[in-house]
Amino acid sequence: MYGTQSQKIVATIEARMTSSRLPGKVLLDLAGKPALEQLVERLRRSRYLDDIVVATTDRPTDDPVETLCRQIGCSFFRGSEDDVLARVLGAARSVSADLIVEITGDCPAVDWRHLDQLIETFFSGEYDYVANTSGPRPYPVGFEVQVFPVAVLAEVDQLTRNPVDHEHVSLYIYSHPERYRVHYVEAGPDLYDPELEVTLDTPEDYQLIQSVFQALLPINPDFSALDVVKLLRRRPELLAVTRDVKRKYAEQAIAERQQADGTA
Repeated sequence: MYGTQSQKIVATIEARMTSSRLPGKVLLDLAGKPALEQLVERLRRSRYLDDIVVATTDRPTDDPVETLCRQIGCSFFRGSEDDVLARVLGAARSVSADLIVEITGDCPAVDWRHLDQLIETFFSGEYDYVANTSGPRPYPVGFEVQVFPVAVLAEVDQLTRNPVDHEHVSLYIYSHPERYRVHYVEAGPDLYDPELEVTLDTPEDYQLIQSVFQALLPINPDFSALDVVKLLRRRPELLAVTRDVKRKYAEQAIAERQQADGTA
């Protein structure tokens, strides 16, 4: 809970085992623990989160995700693999959330300090959506946090049947700034690095993130995003392994939605 706000604030983590480029990535070992467990532990340090719920699929291949959640005492919800929007909405509703803090299992290095900063920002103004994912100075890839009310996502679920919108949970919100009050938190000079990517999407990414966790965890189990950035600036050779990895960014998702709508 934030301050005197009575809203229940919940982090949702999208996680599944059937990633095409790196199957089983959310349970890969990171410095002695599954990546998903490391992420949950990092988020549990937040001062404002009332709960964390893993939004996984109802396919048998994701039974191990449920097993891990039970082992570490983390809430979970199982829903559609393809309709990720409905899955996240179902996960939030399953724990009676009012405000969603959306995280993906691709981002095990997400910093709880950023969650708290964005939650504070959300409540400081009249916003429908607050994120650090875009704007003139976005945070490095891999530290993405998005904050929006359950009521807004429920409205989007009714407004659009475009499969691209339902694959990319918040796409409809931030691509309709005329309807929703969208605000982006910008990275300061210490964090701003548009070329930096610390996201778990490919075998090369796994090598990089494993190196990051192995280097930083023994020094400080609560290492920050800034610690990650400083490490990679100090040791740029660690990034060499991911130099040729191709990413799919929000702009491509917007183009896909416009194509599906026939508005491109």
